[in-house]
Amino acid sequence: MQLNELAAGRGDAVDYQKLVFDYVRHADQERTAPARRPVVVVGAGPVGLALAIDLAQRDVPVVLLDNDNALSSGSRAICFAKRTLEIFDRLGCGERMVNKGVSWNVGRVFFRNEQIYSFDLLPEAGHARPAFINLQQYYVEGFLAERAAELPLIDVRWKNAVSAIEQHADHVTLTVDTPDGPYLLQADYVAACDGGRSSLRRLLGQESKGRQFKDRFLIADVKMKLDRPAERWFWFDPEFHRNQSVLLHMQPDNVWRIDFQLGWDADPEEEKKPEKIIPRVKALLGDDAPFELEWASVYTFSCLRMDAFRQGRVFFAGDAAHGVSPFGARGANSGVQDAENLAWKLAAVLQGRAADALLDSYGQEREYAADENILHSTRATDFITPKSDVSRLFRDAVLQLAKRHTFARTLVNSGRLSVPATLHGSVLNTVDTDDFQGRMVPGAVAADAPLTSTEGVAGWLLQRTARDGFTALVFGAGDASDRAAQAVAQAALGTSVAVNVVRVPLDGAHALARERYDAREGTIYLLRPDQHVCARWRQAQATDIRRALDRALAHA
Repeated sequence: MQLNELAAGRGDAVDYQKLVFDYVRHADQERTAPARRPVVVVGAGPVGLALAIDLAQRDVPVVLLDNDNALSSGSRAICFAKRTLEIFDRLGCGERMVNKGVSWNVGRVFFRNEQIYSFDLLPEAGHARPAFINLQQYYVEGFLAERAAELPLIDVRWKNAVSAIEQHADHVTLTVDTPDGPYLLQADYVAACDGGRSSLRRLLGQESKGRQFKDRFLIADVKMKLDRPAERWFWFDPEFHRNQSVLLHMQPDNVWRIDFQLGWDADPEEEKKPEKIIPRVKALLGDDAPFELEWASVYTFSCLRMDAFRQGRVFFAGDAAHGVSPFGARGANSGVQDAENLAWKLAAVLQGRAADALLDSYGQEREYAADENILHSTRATDFITPKSDVSRLFRDAVLQLAKRHTFARTLVNSGRLSVPATLHGSVLNTVDTDDFQGRMVPGAVAADAPLTSTEGVAGWLLQRTARDGFTALVFGAGDASDRAAQAVAQAALGTSVAVNVVRVPLDGAHALARERYDAREGTIYLLRPDQHVCARWRQAQATDIRRALDRALAHA
């Protein structure tokens, strides 16, 4: 099947796990001299597809290479966070993800057979997207692939594996192996999104460093009708799986994801056999519960990353750059956020709006985010899988305290799930000169809130931000806000920088926006193309805004 055929058949029932994409010989393979492309993305998983779509929407042609010709098998990454859904909205496929996925925001934690507490990841109203959806990775890849097929600037090439790479001062040369033999392809920049066993990382002589945890977990996708709510249930030391932990998630199509801790001595090949899995599932559900086993895998935990995500003209994203344990839903979510960070910067440099220095900030920002994710993932894994009697005593004592004391619940790391990093130290931020309260500091991801258009149409703040370019949120409707909007327009005048002005009233209908941004009449928030706050003022002159734009584009 070709991508355009897949996109054309959206209304039909598609079995994404059985899709096979055709290898097609490309005209570039006929050339005597290598073709030159602006960007080549290697790896057509969620991260590579998201990056390719983002670039294409910014008018950057992109070649997407994948060494395989099928989507992921099994559920794999299933938890997609609100921030990732907001990115998917901007990429044109968020609605499909949410409609197909199972939305949830409540998690429950059990110790042995007793629920000790529950938590709500989105306790406040006024967000367009849920805290999380559960959606099998093959659906995510399939929906992204269909969106990619709609964009003529994306050239997807299946069964195209990179076997050699050579960096030059102004380009990269790739050797690409195909069923018809190898060919050469040149690119201004290359993005390595080819997973934890990244071939590009190996070809460049790089490695990921970190820690492997001596434990094994079984993932089982089980099809059944189970009368339980769409919540995350986590058991420590339950009677049906003593001295270990278990995680249960609902997925679409009556498929449930169960993670069983096995211990380091477990044989991965043996544990994947149905005769080993079925008794474990029956112990959880009951001997008479009907179910079908769809897919299973055994994995170990690792928390690691490359020293530097930028290697010359090659940028690493997703699992190719960093890896974390599955508990916490940080892997795929942080990878999609890598792609969002890189896309607007590559576009700005390739289109002459920024110098190469802007690309250095990709590594600085996403390495910081990776370190934060690895820190939380390591703590969670240590808590879930204690390796000594003392650490197990500590864990069990914390769980007992958590039944009655809120402070102890912050120590139960099974409940710490993916959140976007606030890039406090980014060189692209403009330091505050005015006093503000709340979380919308420079470096934070902009918070969503209800926003009514000037035509009276109800909508959402993030949906009004620019798809390509900066956005200035100007609060209020009086003279001060008019002056603020004029200052924004003057700052962008005569530059190649597009700044979209969004007026946010301060009336009762927009109380949440006012509260979340600590806004007053004339307050301005400047958002980057990836919806991170880069500057804010109570009152600003055009020169202030111009300097902030220059800083956000890494101009000297």
